[in-house]
Parts: sequence; C-alpha cells; structure tokens
Amino acid sequence: MILFADLHIHIGRAGCGAPVKITASSDLTVDRILKECVERKGIQMAGIVDCASPPVLDDLRLLLEQGELTALPGGGLDYRGKVTLLLGAEIELPGPRGGNAHFLAFTPTFEAMEELSRFLSRAVTNISLSCQRADLETHQVHDFVINELGGIFLPAHAFTPFKSVYGSCVNRIAELGLEFSALELGLSADTYLADMLHELASVQFLSNSDAHSLPKIAREYNKLELAKPDFAHLCRSLAGDPENRILANYGLDPRLGKYHRTFCLQCEAVVEGPPPVGQCPKCGSNKVVVGVLDRITAIADEQEPVHPDRRPPYIHQVPLEFIPGVGKKTLTRLLGTFGTEMSILHEASVEDLAEVVGPKIAENIAAAREGRLAVAAGGGGRYGRVKHQER
Repeated sequence: MILFADLHIHIGRAGCGAPVKITASSDLTVDRILKECVERKGIQMAGIVDCASPPVLDDLRLLLEQGELTALPGGGLDYRGKVTLLLGAEIELPGPRGGNAHFLAFTPTFEAMEELSRFLSRAVTNISLSCQRADLETHQVHDFVINELGGIFLPAHAFTPFKSVYGSCVNRIAELGLEFSALELGLSADTYLADMLHELASVQFLSNSDAHSLPKIAREYNKLELAKPDFAHLCRSLAGDPENRILANYGLDPRLGKYHRTFCLQCEAVVEGPPPVGQCPKCGSNKVVVGVLDRITAIADEQEPVHPDRRPPYIHQVPLEFIPGVGKKTLTRLLGTFGTEMSILHEASVEDLAEVVGPKIAENIAAAREGRLAVAAGGGGRYGRVKHQER
C-alpha cells in the first residue's frame, strides 16, 4: 500500500494539562494530532516523538483502554483503521567533542516505550518534558534502543546549527562510532545537499515536519510503499528492502527553512554570497549563526551530489500556508471541497482548484507544485519566504 508519513510531531500538553514540549502549541495533544492527520492532512503514519513523557504515556494508555488505539501485530498503534501511530522520543545527547545533538528513538510497542521512559528517567532532570539532555553517551542509548527494545534510532534534523550531529557536534557521523540506517534531513536541507557527504550514501533519508503546532504537521513528509502500515515494515524500508520502500521525500525548498543560510547577529540579516560563509562580508563580524548550506559546503567531500541508485527523489513542495493567497479562509474552502491537504497538493487538478479559489490562487498552487515560485532564503531562525509573483 502507498501511504504518507510524518514521523516527527511534538506534544504541547498532555491531557492532564501538564506541559510536555515547552515551545509547542497546547493544541498538540495525542487525540488532536491523530484527528488532524485523518481529517485535514491525509497522513496515514504519524510519529509522535514525546511518548517517553509519563503524562503522554498516560494519555496513550487511556486511548488503548478505550479502544481508540489498538496494538498492531507488526508494531505501532492503529487509530480507527486510518492512521498508524509510531511511538517515539526525541532525546538530547552530548557529542564526542562538545556540543549536543538530538536523536529520534522509536519503539515497536507501548510496553517498550514505557521501558525507554524508565531508562531515560535515570539520566534526565525531568522525564515529563520533551527533548531533555540525557547524561548518557550516544552509544548507550543507541544500543539500548536497537538491541534491547528492537527499536529505531536516528539523528534528528541532522544539519541545523543547534542540537544536531553535523551542525553542532561532528564533521563526520563516523566520529560517533555508530552506524545509522536512516537520518532526518531537517527543514533547511534536502537530498541534493546531504548527498554531498560520501558517508551518507548507504543511509536512508527521511523528511519530517518537526511540527510544533497542528498546522505545521506534514509541511514535510515521506511517501512510502509498505506491505503493511506498521513498525516492522517501516523498519524494512529503512533497511533497503525492495518490497518496502521510501518512494519519495517531500519537503520545503531548503531556502524556506529557518537556518538555510548564515545569519549575521550584528547586522540581523541573512548573509548573501557563495557558500560557505562563516563571517559577515558586510560588517566583518564572526558573530553569526552558520547556515545549513554553508555548513554542508564547508564539510562536503563530494564536488557535486552523488545519489546512490536506491535514493528516492526529493520533491520540493511549498506548504499551502506559504503560498500567496492561501489564508485560513481559503484553506478552509479548499479542505471543504477536496478533503485533505494531500488531496489538494497531489490530486486536485488546476481547473478544479480554480473553481474553488479562482485562477490566480490555483496558478500559485500549481507553481508551488512545479517549483516555479521565487523564494527568498531564510536564516538565523527566520523562515524564508515566497516572493509575490509579478504579473
């Protein structure tokens, strides 16, 4: 079966009202995320990455008891036959030469996530809060998740300047002394940039939203072909099984990401010019946030991206909220007609779109599909933007 998957979604607050991810919207609860995936997004596999938090485990336990969630034989939890919930945890760990990086851990069962929660609780200050720094070595968590729990363990948003393996810890993942089957690219990178690093030729790439609010779910996602929509078959796709595959990564044009280019903290502006830029050419300041493009260019060992044969296409896609003319009211009209965002982005014809929102907005959506929208690069925590088209 073909399905769309977003494997990095945060919880803002648990059902009891306790905060989980401080920077995430309080609307992000387990039940609202699942309903959003079904009713608006058209996502069939969702990874919630705050499941090690005891209040979130309580919410999941209640949904299991009520029959809203049921355990799948191959791992993961089924929601009403429409979405597979993957139980994940985002964990901060120290790098070998300083700096900290975030990793994603997924477990096949609810019981295994409870065990991971207990394991992490001995090494973090507050297990109820998401993304806490654990006083553990990366290999300790990797080995526990993979060998003891039968889970998945991979670098999160691997190139961003803060809390990532390449952005703040190492020049080569090999320095960690570990092998990964998959890596999350992050909003400011894509396959074309990541494949400038030879060591990633054998690694599968995932593009996920890292959603901190309901509307941000599925701003990046993956198209999968799985024999069954469960944990076991996702694992097979990451291992390179030809019968279970990642068909495509859909994500922002990296220029729309918050950290694509270097940002000068003195000038408070995105730095322009050929990468890599590690110093502001305008004022000469070294007080900069190094952008993903600049970082990858600096450490690349390939002159051009070298894509392995099995690498799926990376399709640049502008989320509906970025497209000129698509405000909340327009999006509501589109959803009322076409059902979900996946239907709008992948199935609706330009003619059908024009009947609902007019030819101008329909053309903007078509231009976004085809990569024809002009983009101004983001950096330093500020998103890039789509430029209004001249007519």
